[in-house]
Amino acid sequence: MNQPLALVIDDEPDICELLSLTLGRMDIRTETAADIGSAKALLGKHEFDICLTDMRLPDGDGLDLVEWMQSHASGVPVAVITAHGNVETAVQALKLGAFDFISKPLDLGNLRKIIGNALRIKVTRETSGPQLLGESPQMDNLRDMIHKVSRSQAPVHISGESGTGKELVARLIHESGPRAEGPFVAVNCGAIPAELMESEFFGHRKGSFTGAINDKAGLLQCAENGTLFLDEIADLPLAMQVKLLRVIQEKKVRPVGAAQEENVDVRILSATHRNLADMVAADEFREDLYYRINVIELHVPALRDRGDDVLLLAEFILQGLDASASLDEDARNALLSYAFPGNVRELENMLERAVTLCSSGKISATDLHTRQATDSSKARPALSGKLGDQVEDVQRQAIVEALEKTRYNKTAAAKLLGLSFRQLRYRIKKLGIE
Repeated sequence: MNQPLALVIDDEPDICELLSLTLGRMDIRTETAADIGSAKALLGKHEFDICLTDMRLPDGDGLDLVEWMQSHASGVPVAVITAHGNVETAVQALKLGAFDFISKPLDLGNLRKIIGNALRIKVTRETSGPQLLGESPQMDNLRDMIHKVSRSQAPVHISGESGTGKELVARLIHESGPRAEGPFVAVNCGAIPAELMESEFFGHRKGSFTGAINDKAGLLQCAENGTLFLDEIADLPLAMQVKLLRVIQEKKVRPVGAAQEENVDVRILSATHRNLADMVAADEFREDLYYRINVIELHVPALRDRGDDVLLLAEFILQGLDASASLDEDARNALLSYAFPGNVRELENMLERAVTLCSSGKISATDLHTRQATDSSKARPALSGKLGDQVEDVQRQAIVEALEKTRYNKTAAAKLLGLSFRQLRYRIKKLGIE
């Protein structure tokens, strides 16, 4: 009675038969359809646990079906079957809401893992770890997005300022999805020396280089059947970006010194406080990797944009510190008016210090120990904006001088400034230089 039911959509009878046999060995019943019209009819008739669809069908495109299912059969995870190497189609399918994709020729081992992950979506979980606190509309929207993306296997890029809680968001995506029983491996890309990066990510074989006294599994192998969270991905060297792109596309790694590649089943989440789109435009981050990791983007709002959430977070942090002290009215007003350039991390540090300084059981604005917090006229300082303006003014002046010296020969001006032609063109456009 509880046997799962799958829908296979392909106009090639041999593919339908192969998939039906594979699913049957996993104790999954199968219905098949040769076109989109038949598939829609079956989706309206049965309650399916998973759907597998080819991209090219006699009466339309598999992408159209994926999009249709988001509003007519949203509870059914759908995986798409793409032509080998057709990464653009796979990414588009994930953007439209597909759970995952598998390339032809079909790798049955990979297919079984995808199906297993999809079936686990049906199991509801209550996460026992840290939760996203906040009642602001921005946090409500973020929680909704986490719920949606946790069902998918699409790469997610988490943007936001330092200290906003990007790793917490990544953990919640992992814990809310079908990989929750697998490992969550977090790595700060900027903390790994460049010469060790390939070994750290992909592992190595004994004797592959001086000091390799044993075989070692890389971060990707350690995250097998789970999630790899690449924090500060903007710090990855360009050479490593190329290798990571191939891993994401092919789902294979080659350890340093190994003769053969190994399959890996890992979901990639990434984050950075920097603007990757600007880095791509300035030739500082690979465009192809950017589009591959940024299939879905989640933005974590700054604390200063979350209104009264700061007070809710402050109370929660004080409880975690086992502090009997509470905030007086001036302290609450100070927190509400402070801009928090360091976001939640700064709030935590501020309260830890205030609890130590407080002697009366009531934390005052003075205990919070920040001039900006005790002076509402300086509460939301424009310093960062003014500093940004100053930096742009310096850049603008340097570019204008270089252009004048080279009689507006942009190639020569770029060389003079130590920039590529594309970087100079990007900065000219950004700074509004005529």
